[in-house]
Amino acid sequence: MDRDRTHFLLLNVGHFIDHLFTLIFATIAALALIREWGLSYAELLAYATPGFFAFGLFALPAGWIADKWSREGMMSVFFAGIGFSAIATGFAASPLQIGIGLFVIGIFAAIYHPVGLAIVTAKWKNTGMRIAVNGVFGNLGVASAALIAGYFIDNGGWRSAFIVPGIVSVALGLVYTVLRWPEIAAPRAAPKPAAAAAPPISADAKAMLLRVSVIVFLTTAVTSIIFQSTTFALPKIFDERLRGIAGTIAGMLSSGTAKTEVATVVGSFAFIVFTVASLAQLVVGKMLDIYGPRSVFMAVAAIQVVFFSAMPGLADSMALAVALGFMLGAFGQIPINDYMIGKMAAGEFRARVYGVRYVVSFTVLAAALPLIAFIHGRWGFDTLFMVLAGAALVTFVLVTRLPRTLPDPVSAMA
Repeated sequence: MDRDRTHFLLLNVGHFIDHLFTLIFATIAALALIREWGLSYAELLAYATPGFFAFGLFALPAGWIADKWSREGMMSVFFAGIGFSAIATGFAASPLQIGIGLFVIGIFAAIYHPVGLAIVTAKWKNTGMRIAVNGVFGNLGVASAALIAGYFIDNGGWRSAFIVPGIVSVALGLVYTVLRWPEIAAPRAAPKPAAAAAPPISADAKAMLLRVSVIVFLTTAVTSIIFQSTTFALPKIFDERLRGIAGTIAGMLSSGTAKTEVATVVGSFAFIVFTVASLAQLVVGKMLDIYGPRSVFMAVAAIQVVFFSAMPGLADSMALAVALGFMLGAFGQIPINDYMIGKMAAGEFRARVYGVRYVVSFTVLAAALPLIAFIHGRWGFDTLFMVLAGAALVTFVLVTRLPRTLPDPVSAMA
């Protein structure tokens, strides 16, 4: 494997790790800490919320530092920092300590999206497909969080779900630093001379740029609610809705010890759904390069409206099938806004624009956790599904206002 391919692989693995660490707690809270610490699901979610705020809040300074210092250097910091903080979180002895650990994980996790995506969109062609492949790795991290946490809950304890991947991340950070050291150590190139002033753009072009920018950030906020609610809550949804088939399968796999294996089975169901749904990004990435974002985004939003509306009241096999449907939509939407930003933002500002995008996205992610806790505690997940169907409908309406062709790249977005 040549150096360039290894670089792309490590960037993809970084996306995997980023989402793995931010969602390990979702499964641990649903399947282990409720019993071990005697807290409700809603109470445990409160300790995860600051970590997701950090995930969003620190994206902007991470992008700014990367543009001013070194994107490659920031990626090395990401691997080492998130690894060491995950190891420390594995030793938490109280809810407050695990909350602090999740907050520090969120700080380092914030580095990846504005920095890693800026590298991917700047270095390689076929932007839609590259972002889609990178997105699949991120979604596999989401999927593996449920699988890994479920496995360690049944085989060695939940602490190992933080500690073992943390050690792996630190090792990968060392590999990344060695591979990219020439770029990290190189002095930053002097700013390019200012280009001749471009002719002023027309009022219509300015209005079009403003309209697209507003739609990008509004849909980022709305789709982030959908993504967070589905990815974070799915292990708990499956714990409630798939107990019948999970218990049956656990009994078949380990007669006499089925009770201790249910967490593994529930985590495996979540892993399968997340993994299969992540393939939607490959299809969406290819379609973005062919058809553009408007029609693709409308189709993805429509899929979500249909399947979220169908989910209330379902259990076991039907719930599993419909959950796969809405996760196909939830994951399929991920590369679309990144694609539009990559096409519209000037290269020298791209990391900062991605930083703003992810401040919006992950701040909303953090706000979604109290929403999940509030709705689940009072009305259950059926109400949440109808709220998400409404959010998907709002996305569909917003996307109908996108032009068929995106405006040309401009630095004014920054």
